[in-house]
Amino acid sequence: MCGIFGAVVRRGADEAALKAATDQLQRRGPDAGGYYLSEDKRTFLGHRRLSIIDTSHAADQPMFSADGRFVIVYNGELYNFAELKSKLPQHHWRTSSDTEVLLELFARFGSDCFPWLNGIFAFAIYDTAEQKIFLCRDHLGIKPLFVFRTGDTLMFASELKAIVRANSRELTSNNFMISRKAVASFLHLGYIPEPMTIFRGVKKFPAGSFGVYDINAGTWDRKTYWDADNYYLRNPLSQESAVLPAFRDLLFASVERQMISDVPLGTFLSGGIDSSLVTALASKIAPKPVNTFSIGFEDPKHDESVFAEQIAKHLRTNHHTFKVSVQDVLDIVPDFFNLYDEPFADSSAFPTMLVSKLARQHVTVTLSGDGGDELFQGYGMYTWANRLSNPAVQVSRKLIGWGSSFMAERYQRAGLVANYPNSRNKKSHIFSQEQYLFSEREVADIMLKNTFDFSKFNEPVKRGTAAEQQAFWDLNHYLKDDLLVKVDRASMHYSLETRVPLLDKELVQFALNVPYDLKVSKELGTKHLMKRVLYELVPEQYFQRPKRGFSVPLASWLRNELRPMIEELLTQQQVDYAGLVSYRRVKALTDAFLGGKTYLYNRVWALLVLHLWKKTNNF
Repeated sequence: MCGIFGAVVRRGADEAALKAATDQLQRRGPDAGGYYLSEDKRTFLGHRRLSIIDTSHAADQPMFSADGRFVIVYNGELYNFAELKSKLPQHHWRTSSDTEVLLELFARFGSDCFPWLNGIFAFAIYDTAEQKIFLCRDHLGIKPLFVFRTGDTLMFASELKAIVRANSRELTSNNFMISRKAVASFLHLGYIPEPMTIFRGVKKFPAGSFGVYDINAGTWDRKTYWDADNYYLRNPLSQESAVLPAFRDLLFASVERQMISDVPLGTFLSGGIDSSLVTALASKIAPKPVNTFSIGFEDPKHDESVFAEQIAKHLRTNHHTFKVSVQDVLDIVPDFFNLYDEPFADSSAFPTMLVSKLARQHVTVTLSGDGGDELFQGYGMYTWANRLSNPAVQVSRKLIGWGSSFMAERYQRAGLVANYPNSRNKKSHIFSQEQYLFSEREVADIMLKNTFDFSKFNEPVKRGTAAEQQAFWDLNHYLKDDLLVKVDRASMHYSLETRVPLLDKELVQFALNVPYDLKVSKELGTKHLMKRVLYELVPEQYFQRPKRGFSVPLASWLRNELRPMIEELLTQQQVDYAGLVSYRRVKALTDAFLGGKTYLYNRVWALLVLHLWKKTNNF
């Protein structure tokens, strides 16, 4: 896994400045750095390498095609690169890297090869003959890619910080003003969804897409080469007797593909269904014990490490556990804001950072279980989606919301979920309330200026049950712009590559056609098919417990150890200086939280994150 940066500029490039921008990504690639500048000094490509497959310097980047016409900078892993070599039977390979395979495929077939790729990637290829830049991002947006385009200038990077560094003289321009629409989305969702970033002029490049920038003409054209909607319940599967063996084979194939590495590899093991399944499969495939890593908490209500240790013992892995205290979190707060570059409220990033730090002491590659919840109905919010599809609830939702306000906290929160604004925006509402974040109405009340239309992130989908539609929304938004962002930045901060076998392209395409009754059953509950395979490898008794998730005791910390952050950052002076939200509303919210309304904790945390980001960056 690596970091990429590139720029096309109107006049001669400031090579030193662009190299410095590339080197902002050094943690993503500490093993080697490389740079390319075209003869006309207008096109620059920069790369930071984390060596995983073919660790020799022959595989360093930027890499030229055999004919010398194309130059690539590439971040990611191509899992089917060995198979794709067969499409170039006469080629003389200079390296054993997947980068060279991708580059030579493009040299021979152009962008027609993009749908063949199965992996996690973001890359840029420069055609020196036609002076065109091709940008491409993987099917689900597992690897990041940011784009800044204005006039005759194009910049792209694996992280925002590189683009910010390259434009350090222009940070007061309109392009780098804070996007209030992004702030509204952040308060509602806890992250900033594609294509927005915190800056008006910088965008997240869409997943499953490629773009072509014609340098001479100054034109930009973007196309989609993969879309989850093309697979979502288009050809629903039916009989479990046929589906289960096919699913099992795809799981084994996915994990085996993603275990290919020339450096040490392990797995994250939380003790839940997803990570346990990936670890069990890896243990079955590996010729020797797998390294496994988990995080525990000093607060027993949030500590699942004992379950991870039981499963590790059963699978005979080399297991490592790190117990987290609030001080461990406080120590990495500065790193947290350096990692994510823009407001990001997912507090599970802290244990993800700490388990990545632990894993990097032993391995360079890890496998995670991300994706299982979205593909196989693992979240409680999917139950809410089904409940709210009931006609009786639809008619009475406002009355339920009003009545619950006089009840205990648990019912107040339930009333907030039930009282969705309209059918079109129901999915983002369910998500925001399940995550204890601001509803649309609350966003409108607290923002000083707010004109954002949340329907843009609630694409109508009519296939499947309400729960399936909610999960499909998560796949396109929450998974891509929160969970995968969290893992990518946290792991790459410690120069650790993390792969996601449950999001293998072939497996995703299959899972999107698995019907609801094979995902949720009376016998096994949610994740029916996954549990069928897992219980063949690990006894079911290890999983007879409630789902907890990878969370920290944030509400307790905000009332105690983290309370000074509230007192420092959410003062009238700080809030008014930031100029984004109403101090009166902020004070009412924090007073209510500290006064006993615990369910408001994530709203308070989102405001803290927003104002600490603003104070730290001073844009």
